[in-house]
Amino acid sequence: MTAYKSDLLRQLDARGYIHQTTDAAALDALASKEIVPGYIGFDATAPSLHVGNLVSIMLLRRLQQAGHKPVVVMGGGTTRIGDPTGKDEVRKMLTDETIEANISSIRTAFEQFLTFGDGPTDAVMVNNHDWLGQLGYIQLLQEVGTHFTVNRMLTFDSVKLRLEREQPMTFLEFNYMILQGYDFRHLSKTMGVRLQMGGSDQWGNIINGMELARRMDGAEVFGLTTPLITKADGSKMGKSVSGAVWLNREQLPDYDYWQFWRNTDDRDVGKFLRLFTDLPIDEIERLESLAGSEINVAKIALANAATELCRGAKASALAAETARKTFEEGTSGGDLPTIDVSAEISVIDALVALNFVASKKEARRMIQGGGARVADAAITDENAVISAQAEPVKISAGKKKHGLIRFG
Repeated sequence: MTAYKSDLLRQLDARGYIHQTTDAAALDALASKEIVPGYIGFDATAPSLHVGNLVSIMLLRRLQQAGHKPVVVMGGGTTRIGDPTGKDEVRKMLTDETIEANISSIRTAFEQFLTFGDGPTDAVMVNNHDWLGQLGYIQLLQEVGTHFTVNRMLTFDSVKLRLEREQPMTFLEFNYMILQGYDFRHLSKTMGVRLQMGGSDQWGNIINGMELARRMDGAEVFGLTTPLITKADGSKMGKSVSGAVWLNREQLPDYDYWQFWRNTDDRDVGKFLRLFTDLPIDEIERLESLAGSEINVAKIALANAATELCRGAKASALAAETARKTFEEGTSGGDLPTIDVSAEISVIDALVALNFVASKKEARRMIQGGGARVADAAITDENAVISAQAEPVKISAGKKKHGLIRFG
């Protein structure tokens, strides 16, 4: 572990956030003596970000905790282009109204993690459409385009991988790295932003922006990336069996969010406690040292702390109590995911509606395998129907997914 002087880099290093930095010594010295405004960009392709974005959000939280200023850049402009990084196909174009609605919805999640305001270390949210939308095409080519060579742009993974797979890449997408680079230059010039952070796949784009700011304005700016966060089984963060783990409760109930963390692989508990909670390092070391069945204590601590950060203390406590009642007492907690139906519903349709499975075909396989239960009784008939009842009916998929069918 490197002996950093600044609270910022010491904290990031201790919790496992640092993958690459540009001139770490100079950034460390800067963060030791003055407030460093730092930013991360997020495109607004959906009404909510998901757990895959959470390490970036936590980076901004750590920045603020260390006495610096987080700048959240919403890609109102770049969302209209589409980041080709890691994508095999062209992103679907969204309307201006959809993008604005998505940004408004996404902000509610950030307000859980950051303190916004007008103070020197208060977070701010800006929309890059405010400046990118004002750029004329000729102006962009003259002022910015001359600082990018096609030779180098073709070496970027986001471009190279798409071409190697013989997947089409539009000229619109090819411009994404130029616009992202311009973001850094603009923020440096207008807001004094000195640091851009992001995932390891954004390293090339961050370097582009740094070089553009230096060439156009002589600015000294820095970049920092996090390692690729994967689960022990090799899968990406942000995904579960039934789909994306959304941060907004409108897209994913509190209980399901809590349960995602509760189901963490034993091997990931310590890493996730460091990255996704505010628990002290010594407490994390105690929790990750637990062996055997006691590791479940650490998993519950992770679920409680991660859910409290994202959804609030009340939601976290209610989800934990629902889980306790469901698993320890065999009763149905009131915070279980619920669907309302007016009449009878097939077990297959109920499993799909609760997002326990991705399709009816998968629901049939679950029933055939003995994994579906209604009122704690195994269901073996693919055509089984749940009839209307006065009380909500509990339905389960496997040992860890439970929901309620409410008739009205």
